[in-house]
Amino acid sequence: MLTVGSLVEGLGLELAAGQSASATPVRWVHITELPDPTPWLSGGELLLTTGLQLESDADLRAFVRRLEKHGLAGLGFGTGFRHDKLPAALLDEATKLGFPLFEVPYDVPFIALTERAMARLVNEQYEVLQRGIAIHKRLERIVLEGGGLDALVQAVAEAIGGAACVLGSRGETLAAGKTFRDFPEAALEATAAEVQRRQPPVTFAPEHAELGGRALALPVAGGDQAWLVAVRDGGPLGAFERLLLQQAVTVVALQLMRQRIVRDTERRLAGDVFAEALTGRLDQGDLETRLAPFGIESEAFVMVFGGLPEPPAREETLERVLIDSGADGRLVASRGPLLCAVVSGESLNPIELTRQARAALGEPRAAVSRPAPVVDLRRAFHEARCALEAASIANGNAPEVASYRDLGAFQLILSLQDDEALRLYCDSLLGPLENGGGEYGDELVRSLEAFIEQNGQWEKAARELFCHRHTLRYRIRRIEELTGRDLSRARDRIEFWLALRARELLR
Repeated sequence: MLTVGSLVEGLGLELAAGQSASATPVRWVHITELPDPTPWLSGGELLLTTGLQLESDADLRAFVRRLEKHGLAGLGFGTGFRHDKLPAALLDEATKLGFPLFEVPYDVPFIALTERAMARLVNEQYEVLQRGIAIHKRLERIVLEGGGLDALVQAVAEAIGGAACVLGSRGETLAAGKTFRDFPEAALEATAAEVQRRQPPVTFAPEHAELGGRALALPVAGGDQAWLVAVRDGGPLGAFERLLLQQAVTVVALQLMRQRIVRDTERRLAGDVFAEALTGRLDQGDLETRLAPFGIESEAFVMVFGGLPEPPAREETLERVLIDSGADGRLVASRGPLLCAVVSGESLNPIELTRQARAALGEPRAAVSRPAPVVDLRRAFHEARCALEAASIANGNAPEVASYRDLGAFQLILSLQDDEALRLYCDSLLGPLENGGGEYGDELVRSLEAFIEQNGQWEKAARELFCHRHTLRYRIRRIEELTGRDLSRARDRIEFWLALRARELLR
C-alpha cells in the first residue's frame, strides 16, 4: 500500500511534520497552486504545491487547516520558487495538527513524485485485481463442482479474513462461514432485522457496535432476494475485500439460482410422482421405485391442507417443517386446491406433526390419514381428503386436525374395495347427465353438486355457480328429467351425494 512515508522515503526526502501519520495511505497525487483546492478534492490525496498564492503566514496556516480538515493524506511543498525553505508558519501549523508535511527541493521535480506514486498505485491495483480474479475463479470452481452454498460462503470468509453469511429475504441464515470468530450473534440479529426493512435493497454498512465499521451487507440479485453479509476480524474492509465481495455477490446469485432450479425440478418431479401414485395404475414395485428417491419406502401417512390461496407457493414452508421435525422421507406436492405431503417416519405422530405444519402455514383447514403401506397411498390420500371435507361441513365442531375418526358417511365409501363396483354405481346415477347433457353435461354435474352442498338453497347455490337462480332451476329440472330422480326427496339427494363423492375416489 502506498503511504506518505513510503513515498517520501523512496525519493530520499524526509517528513518535516506529521511523522505519526506517515502510514496514511495515498489514494492519488494532485498538483495545485490554488489557495483553496478542496472543492475539487475528495480526500486521501497527496497535494503538491509551491505556494505561489500563499503570501502571508495567515494564508499558510489556513491552507494547512483546510487540507487537514478535508482528509488529505499530506502536503509536499516545493521550495526554490516563492519560498527558499519551508515557511515557519506552515511547519508550525502542520506540527500542531500532526499533518504530514515534507519539503520538495528545487532539483526534485513534481513529476518524479507523481510518476513514482502512479507506478505504485497502478501496480497495487493490478495486484488487487489479480488476487480478485484468482479468488473469483476459486468461487466459480466451487459452484461448478457442486460444493454448495456453505462451501462458497466459507471460501468468502477465508478470503476476507473474517466471517460471512447469506441471509434470506426474511432475515433467516441460508449459509455461514468463518475463519477465527463467528459473526457476533447480536450483530447478526440486528443486521437480519435491517435487511428486511431495506426497500429497495442497496449495499450498506451495518452499524452495530460489535462490528465497529468492519462489516458490509450487499444485496444478491435474483428471483429470491438475499444478502451477502461479511465482517473482517482484524480491521475495516479494504479495497481488496470490497472488490472480492462485489465479485462474490455474482457467484452467490448463480448458486442460489442453481439451487432454485434444482428445487423447482424436484417439486415438479414430486408433483408428477404424486399424481401417478393417485391414479392407482402403478403396481407395488413401480410405486416403491418412484417413492424411494424421496426416502419413502415402507409405510407413510398423507397430510392435506385446504383453504390456502396459492398451495404451490407454500410447499417450501411445509418442506421446512417436515425437515425440522426429522421426517425420514417426505414428498410435498400440490393437488388442485390442496397442499399435500406424503411422510414416512415411525417415530412421528401424524396428528401432532400436521398440527405443527398447520401453525406454520397460517392455520388453514388440515387433515391427515393413518399410516399405511405405500401400496395404499391412493387410499390414504382419499382418507385425508374426505376427512378434510367431512370436517368442513361439521357445523363448527370440526377438530383442529381432522382424521379417520371424523370421516362420518365417507367411511362407507372408503370401505368399498371394489373400484369397479363404485364405477358402476356412479355411472348409473351420473352417466345420464354426462352422456345425455351433451356439451353441458359437466355443467349439470357441477350444478347438482352445488345444489346438494348448499342443502337445496337456490340463492346460495346460484351464487357459488355464478349464475341466476332461474338458470339453476332450469338445470335441476333437466337433471331430474335425465335421471328420473326427484331432488326434493332426501333419499335421491343422498344417493347423488354418495355418487359424487365416490366419483372423486375413482379419478
